[in-house]
Amino acid sequence: MSTFSGRLPPRISLLRVALVVVFVTLLPTSLSECVRSKSVSQGLDGRTPIYDYEVMRIYPHDRGAFTQGLVYLDGLLYESTGLHGSSTLRKVQLETGEVLQEESLDPRYFAEGLTDWGTDLVQITWRSNVGFIYDRSTLEMKTSFDYPGEGWGLTHDGTSLIMSDGTATLRFLDPETLQETRRLTVSDGIRPVVELNELEYVRGEIYANVWRTDRIARISPQTGRVTGWIELGGLLNDEDREIAVDILNGIAYDPQEDRLFVTGKLWPKLF
Repeated sequence: MSTFSGRLPPRISLLRVALVVVFVTLLPTSLSECVRSKSVSQGLDGRTPIYDYEVMRIYPHDRGAFTQGLVYLDGLLYESTGLHGSSTLRKVQLETGEVLQEESLDPRYFAEGLTDWGTDLVQITWRSNVGFIYDRSTLEMKTSFDYPGEGWGLTHDGTSLIMSDGTATLRFLDPETLQETRRLTVSDGIRPVVELNELEYVRGEIYANVWRTDRIARISPQTGRVTGWIELGGLLNDEDREIAVDILNGIAYDPQEDRLFVTGKLWPKLF
């Protein structure tokens, strides 16, 4: 999602400042074994583990990017940025933050989540009930599709597209027909976890930013249960926050190097 409450300069001048990529160190074992565990009493149900993080490297990010979706493929980042009149699909150089290619959306669309499927990219929008499919190599739009309700985050598990809509429900879509095949309610214990936002599929789990928090939920795609929380508070220092920034949003995974990247809306860095 979503709305931005801070003061927004015109087009934010597209200053390419540091996009912080945050790596949760992923070793050949499971994430739960390599991220330092905090008290297990801090979860919503009093038992769900909460994990700390270690920043391995910081990359530059365009401070003008209202990040809604993030994908890492073959050494490049693909990014969906939001806001009416500023929504884009971008191909970005990881190491420098340079925008190599950019396609702007019609001002009536507020771009949201992004994922890859085959040689294509799939992008959804907030309240327009429409998504777009692009050729990944050229960013040329190939077609559009409709869906009911709001669009927030998007990822895939190799079989289905997985979409969030701001509620505690995840929708699974057939990637060929783009029709909904099932729904999954996400909960931490007995409490539903609402405002699920940007999504990423990581090692058999769905990772989800939760709007207005600095946490990522690790979700079982079979049961919807939150198996753990990654607490990412403190990534941006006070100096980075002197210019208006928004919330943590944007997760990408590199399976070849076992790296997790995170950033936020209007953040100057990617971790």
